[in-house]
Amino acid sequence: MATKKFDFNKSIREISEADLKLRIEEDSLRLKKLEFAHAISPLENPMSIRGLRKDIARLKTELKKRSLV
Repeated sequence: MATKKFDFNKSIREISEADLKLRIEEDSLRLKKLEFAHAISPLENPMSIRGLRKDIARLKTELKKRSLV
């Protein structure tokens, strides 16, 4: 699991700012759909919602870090 997070963090450092913003929008939409589906009927793996929220937070953190530099 630690290698997955490391690979994700390494890959987002190589993405351009425009692609980061696009990825944040796509993942946010996917999160809304997952949460809606979970409200209607429980998901098989509800931890996927948490993982997606954390991925969005990592993307936003990287975007913020770039804007500060």
